[in-house]
Amino acid sequence: MNLEVYGDTLCALVSATALASTGHQVTLHVSADSVANTLEHDEFTLREPGLAPLMLEQKRAGRLNIAPLSQVPDSSCTVLWLALSPDSLPLAHRLVEGLPADIDPEFLIVNQSTFPVGTTEALQKTLLNRPGADSRFGAVVSVPDLLTEGAALTGFIRPTHWLVGADMPWASRLVAELLRPFNRRRDGIMHMRPREAEFTKLAINGMLATRLSYMNDMANLADSLNVDIECVRKGMGADSRIGEAYLYPGCGFGGLSFSRDVMSLASTLQHSGLQAQLIEEVLQINERQKETLFRKLWQYYDTQLEGRKVAIWGVAFKPESSRIDNAPALKLIEALWAQGVQVHVHDPRALPALAQWAGRDRDDLVLHDDPYEAAAGADALMLVTEWKPYWSPDFKRLKAEMAKPLLLDGRNVWDPAYMKRSGFVYYGIGRR
Repeated sequence: MNLEVYGDTLCALVSATALASTGHQVTLHVSADSVANTLEHDEFTLREPGLAPLMLEQKRAGRLNIAPLSQVPDSSCTVLWLALSPDSLPLAHRLVEGLPADIDPEFLIVNQSTFPVGTTEALQKTLLNRPGADSRFGAVVSVPDLLTEGAALTGFIRPTHWLVGADMPWASRLVAELLRPFNRRRDGIMHMRPREAEFTKLAINGMLATRLSYMNDMANLADSLNVDIECVRKGMGADSRIGEAYLYPGCGFGGLSFSRDVMSLASTLQHSGLQAQLIEEVLQINERQKETLFRKLWQYYDTQLEGRKVAIWGVAFKPESSRIDNAPALKLIEALWAQGVQVHVHDPRALPALAQWAGRDRDDLVLHDDPYEAAAGADALMLVTEWKPYWSPDFKRLKAEMAKPLLLDGRNVWDPAYMKRSGFVYYGIGRR
């Protein structure tokens, strides 16, 4: 099939590449500053595992072409795939409205964008209301983006399940055919109405956020009860009614899509006239949790933080990402700056984004390419993003480099007993 994929999102790049790898002819439409335009150059900055080599392979094979986001779909297009950013809803309607009147009877529009609930139905109305359009031709379906950054390509090629929202049986069958190469181990496609698929995506992320915030609340309570949250976490996870996923307490969650989905769910509940008390509390807990390491530092130094040096390891919102959207480190850095603290930061990939966020050269923000240089002379080290290289550093060297061997572990990756035997003062999230 000839597919035209629109969007600068990770979802668009992964979808276009994966679909091209199965033999489809795919044109990926992106903006001028998209990383897709630097695919054959050294500037390609998207570090999604496996994506760049596969994109380059498909491009050289002639199955994947890159085109401007402003370019209309080719007349040979049989599938219009929308994986746009949440603020690009007007563009989605323009693309659908601009389709010719004589499209194929089974012309398919796949909405994979994170738009409000009901958008797929609205796009269907736009399709039907085109001048001269035949109401029997074409369908818009919802295939929500369930990809996880850092494992997005794997998540598309070997998914646990798909959500497919379609009102027309032929459209469901056509989507199943598109996804067939990625759906061979078992039938993981769950068919439902478009509105149900869109809402399911939001509900999934709302539940995951609720579990995270609940565990953070339990970890904070464990601190006051002299309880080790790690034992509690394992006990809870062993109960088959609960399971182990998303029970790890920490210093808050971030990420553009995840945070926006939870906020969108809260907004949807409010607009429906229902009280969004639980989801709003989840968001409030998360914002408070982003300051938990600061509060521990504040208490340890008895509020005397001015002039101190604090090192931060990890500012990306999650490992294997260069993005800092809503990252806990940002709120933490601002709290430290407000107390006159000089902040020294290391992160394997996110330093350019942090420099752009800071906006200008600052005496109280120093970026380091080496984690031990960031910690040298520090009055405390805060681990915020659990990159694998941080799990087992040279602790003897680290202790020798630091002015005060104070570790604030925002992800509970270090063993408290071992850290204390090694001569560190250790504070985790609900750890003893």
